[in-house]
Amino acid sequence: MNRIMRIAAGAAGAAALLAAPVPALAASTGVTADAATVTTCGYNGLQAGLSTKVCAEVTGGSVVLYGQIGLAGPPSPGTPWPPNPQDLLTHLSADVTGGASLGAVSGRAVFTVSTVRVEGISATVPCGSTVHASFSVESISRGPAPVTVDVPVVC
Repeated sequence: MNRIMRIAAGAAGAAALLAAPVPALAASTGVTADAATVTTCGYNGLQAGLSTKVCAEVTGGSVVLYGQIGLAGPPSPGTPWPPNPQDLLTHLSADVTGGASLGAVSGRAVFTVSTVRVEGISATVPCGSTVHASFSVESISRGPAPVTVDVPVVC
């Protein structure tokens, strides 16, 4: 009976902890519930087996921009799998339309099979602005084919 009582007391304690109110994460981080993050991406067509996109995550007036490289689709029959690693040159840039540059980041990425996220630019921009971002990937077998996105910053 003693064992059953301990299990019941433990279950009651766990239920009480789960029922207790928890302070909202938004209150501790300074982000209000009104400031939801909206992610918008621009995609390109398929090129040399790769698909690239540029994305903007907008939370209020804060903008985070990044590029992403992934497989364009499943391999064709007879294609060696996994594919050989590809050494890629990347370039991410952004500006406020009709305004200042938010910066540019260039680098190298090695792509095998897994999707690669290329981090880049974070900025605070005025509400009502439009951010224009461009991401391009280049290799020996593939020239730069920029993909772009234009994102309104609505606060």
